[in-house]
Amino acid sequence: MDSRSPTEKELLSSIQLSLVKGIGPCRFAELVSHYGSACQVLKRRADLHGVPGDQVQFLHSQENRDQAAKILAYCHSSKIEVLVSQSDQYPPLLREIHDPPPLLFIRGNRLPRDDLSLAIVGTRFASPYGLEMARRFSTAAAQVGFTVVSGLARGIDGMAHQAALAAGGRTIAVLGGGLDRVYPSEHGSLAQQAAEAGMLMSELPPLASPTAGAFPRRNRLISGMALGVIVVEAPRRSGALITAQLALEQGREVFAVPGQVDRESSRGCHQLLRDGAVLVESISQVIEELGPLARTTSDRDGHRVNRPAELDLNELERTVLDAIGEGPTSIDQVIRSSGLPAAQVLAVLSVLEVRLLVSREAGQQLRRR
Repeated sequence: MDSRSPTEKELLSSIQLSLVKGIGPCRFAELVSHYGSACQVLKRRADLHGVPGDQVQFLHSQENRDQAAKILAYCHSSKIEVLVSQSDQYPPLLREIHDPPPLLFIRGNRLPRDDLSLAIVGTRFASPYGLEMARRFSTAAAQVGFTVVSGLARGIDGMAHQAALAAGGRTIAVLGGGLDRVYPSEHGSLAQQAAEAGMLMSELPPLASPTAGAFPRRNRLISGMALGVIVVEAPRRSGALITAQLALEQGREVFAVPGQVDRESSRGCHQLLRDGAVLVESISQVIEELGPLARTTSDRDGHRVNRPAELDLNELERTVLDAIGEGPTSIDQVIRSSGLPAAQVLAVLSVLEVRLLVSREAGQQLRRR
């Protein structure tokens, strides 16, 4: 697809292609890459790059056209945005995974600061301890400026969303069904709040009912949207462990909160720790482990961010860091731009160097890392 803002025809063609059973995310991407766009795929009526005849027949059927048109019309009337993977608004972190959804259905809005997201997941049958840990981590994550991603399930997921909202932060709820088929139903109000202060997201059409198989598949989106995944409480058999495994495959960081040793709901986290997950007791430890961002983004206050560690700066440290330009900047220029006394600037620069946010080059030049 050449355009970064797909036309109505392109959206419709993309929906038609996505509705064909047997054409999953990877096959969809192959076809679009081979022919140039979903519209061009629809123009082919034979020899469709190895697609079986029955799939080609359904792709061009009136039933498929009508179903796709109905879905798109519903989205327009229900204020649901449809994103194709080439759209400007498609989450860039998600685009990097092995099998990004060809289509995303969004209610709410995505902001640049959502590139700074953490997933917080765990068991549906959470203990009071697990719920408290989820609340603490989600609250702290939201307060420093992370967007909290989870799956809107009962237990840890629900608490993660609730705590982020209560802290005045943003949250992203990734659904296992369509946006208007919220599961569990008692989280309908929570879903609405998430859409207002972040977004709801699904790779399924809005009225698609959730199925058992859809939840493991949506877990790759939870991890794919985030810089790292924090598993708060999980038994040995848990969807949260699937999310952790997917995160590792996607090159994301995996963190685990230790639990009570005599509880079954702690054993999944403890297994993750034995397998090499990072043990964390605070959000500061999470921040320390996160490396540089693949692309510069901005935080909730509009500051340029190269590393998640920059979210944990105090006002003085932020002032000095912001005084360093895009390229090498002299110490004298930093002092002038910050408006702070030279001794104070030098002291702060030492702290920023230790935290690996600033490096010194020849000639007393500074560079943001």
